[in-house]
Amino acid sequence: TPNIPIDARWEQNGVTVGGGRELGNATNQLHEPLGLVIDDDQTVVIADWGNHRVIEWKMGDSHGSAVAGGHGEGNQLNQLNTPTDVLIDRETDSLIISDRGNQRIVQWSRSGPTKVEILLDNINCWGLAMDDQRYLYISETEKDEVRRYKIGDKNGTIVAGGHGKVTPNIPIDARWEHNGVTVGGGRELGNATNQLHEPHGLVIDDDQTVVIADWGNHRVIEWKMGDSHGSVVAGGHGEGNQLNQLNTPTDVLIDRETDSLIISDRGNQRIVQWSRSGPTKVEILLDNINCWGLAMDDQRYLYISETEHDEVRRYKIGDKNGTIVAGGHGKGNGLNQLNEPTYLFVDQQQTVYVSDNANHRVMKWNKNAQEGVVVAGSLGCRTALTKLSYPKGLFIDTFGTLYMADPGNHRVMRWLVGAKQGTVIVGEKGEEEEANQLNFPMALSFDRHGNLYVVDRKNHRVQRFSIR
Repeated sequence: TPNIPIDARWEQNGVTVGGGRELGNATNQLHEPLGLVIDDDQTVVIADWGNHRVIEWKMGDSHGSAVAGGHGEGNQLNQLNTPTDVLIDRETDSLIISDRGNQRIVQWSRSGPTKVEILLDNINCWGLAMDDQRYLYISETEKDEVRRYKIGDKNGTIVAGGHGKVTPNIPIDARWEHNGVTVGGGRELGNATNQLHEPHGLVIDDDQTVVIADWGNHRVIEWKMGDSHGSVVAGGHGEGNQLNQLNTPTDVLIDRETDSLIISDRGNQRIVQWSRSGPTKVEILLDNINCWGLAMDDQRYLYISETEHDEVRRYKIGDKNGTIVAGGHGKGNGLNQLNEPTYLFVDQQQTVYVSDNANHRVMKWNKNAQEGVVVAGSLGCRTALTKLSYPKGLFIDTFGTLYMADPGNHRVMRWLVGAKQGTVIVGEKGEEEEANQLNFPMALSFDRHGNLYVVDRKNHRVQRFSIR
């Protein structure tokens, strides 16, 4: 690394050393270039994104030379697709390229006969770096993490991020379209891959894939954005307690550290972990537990609501006992009690929000607190804006605003911090199946853009309400 004085100054006028002759694909042109690396002789090696190539410009030359790709957009070994970064591996005299459009990292020889090797694939890569020990670092935009790889290894180690998306910033006066769009199910009750049967929990992946606990079909199914059919990713072999079966699952979350699903397999009284990639691997994390809702914090502690003992426990993955973080004082309506806790949300401070279902309220338990605080609803189920009716799924945004599914009133509510009553953001148009109606909404979540997803249980569908 060059020694640059802290008071160094540079000429204010730059000199073009590559491209600069308008957008184009000639060897003296570039098309929205992205990453680059400078060789020891000041040759500039450029990831020429829009031309699907890597091109190098030697000092003083008026034209560059394509050194990788340049055979059009494609996924053959002699092609690239929108490369975003490039580095030089001097140990092997090769280029390592982030071939983003093909979701792969490729190594391209610089001397001798052209040799191309795929180092990694199925990776939403962007940036690259290499340290003095030749460990390769790759930023991954789908999982929001950076991993370090030993050349030749396929797994890598997370060195930055890896804890999922930051909660979306939703303006406190945000509004959503009144009419939802069906993104899963909606074709009456059934077990085909375009149908759902009283779905319960859901989670939204970074690419807006909707992963649904399809309760009545004893499976977890995912719907990719725009698809008319889903794909079964867990269960789907009928109701049962074998490792390839589920029984009325109520919630699901994505563990990005292990690229797996963690599922509340309520009918089997167990928590199972189900791999998402490679050979299917299923592990029972916990059993003999009347589980309902799940959450995971930034330290990968797992939170589970338990309806028999009316409590929420926090578990380190692999441990069997857990620590009570809400309730645990028997069934009741005191501030240190819960009554059939269902869905959960845990924020970055490890504050636990609980849908206290049979008490018709939402409780907030600060870390290490001995009792909770009522943040929405109150005892007794009613339709007033101060009341809730068997609250279920909930979500807390960066401002602390609470969003919750209010199934008994067939609506989704927003509750600002400190407010005495909520406002209806979708639903409350009757318990039918029109685009602006909900029938017993069970769970909800938001994508990175602030669009709202609602599990519409009795209509056997998932609805997306776009933010305005």
